[in-house]
Amino acid sequence: MMKRTQELLVFLVLTLFYKATGMKQPCCKPPQLADCGSFCLSWRLAVEANNVRGWRTVPTQCFLYLQTYMTGGQYDRDVEFIVGEITSYVNGIVPSDDGKDAWILDVDDTCISNVYYYKGKRYGCDPYDPSAFRAWAMTGGCPAIPAMLGLFNKLVNSGFKVILLTGRNEETLGQVTIENLRNQGFLGYERLILRTAAYKGQSAVEYKSAIRKKLVDEGYRIWGNIGDQWSDLHGDYVGNRTFKLPNPMYFVP
Repeated sequence: MMKRTQELLVFLVLTLFYKATGMKQPCCKPPQLADCGSFCLSWRLAVEANNVRGWRTVPTQCFLYLQTYMTGGQYDRDVEFIVGEITSYVNGIVPSDDGKDAWILDVDDTCISNVYYYKGKRYGCDPYDPSAFRAWAMTGGCPAIPAMLGLFNKLVNSGFKVILLTGRNEETLGQVTIENLRNQGFLGYERLILRTAAYKGQSAVEYKSAIRKKLVDEGYRIWGNIGDQWSDLHGDYVGNRTFKLPNPMYFVP
């Protein structure tokens, strides 16, 4: 009886919150509130393990779960844990003096975060809106992901050539991306590669595989490849090791 009363109180508070803010209400109602968290944890695990593919939106009942995960500290702790594993790997590598020891890093939600934008999209519960995302990116307001900025600096200071490889359009977002990265402390990278017209229409896997092939043909040794999407890490010439950062907000094929 007590548990039932608590669930009803929680539901009442959430209902008043959504009415006051005008936000859409998730589907779960008592007594299914606890089941929502269990389902959403399983869904996120399946997404991160690449067992769920081609999904367009986050399940609507997972809005509160994703909000808590992305802003409540667990996402940051997960990234920090992964960065710790990457650092252990980096510490075992001695770069040569030919300047060809490279790391490839994705940009969006790998180096800089779009979580403020996705807050307005209910953390992925709303469909992807390319025009709205482009407008957000044009503000140059993406903050650095702290643990990744620390790793970036370690790689640069250790003598690795850091190559930033992004699916952002070079023509429309090139300069603002350069400035955003600079303003957030990403200094000293080897190069920033954005998508040009030559790769228009290609999937992320095709585009990034082609770029990595060019880098290998130039003589670069790719020691590591870091991204928040599996499409950053699949395909050809992926590198000696790949590292997947968490991102349950959207899927890039």
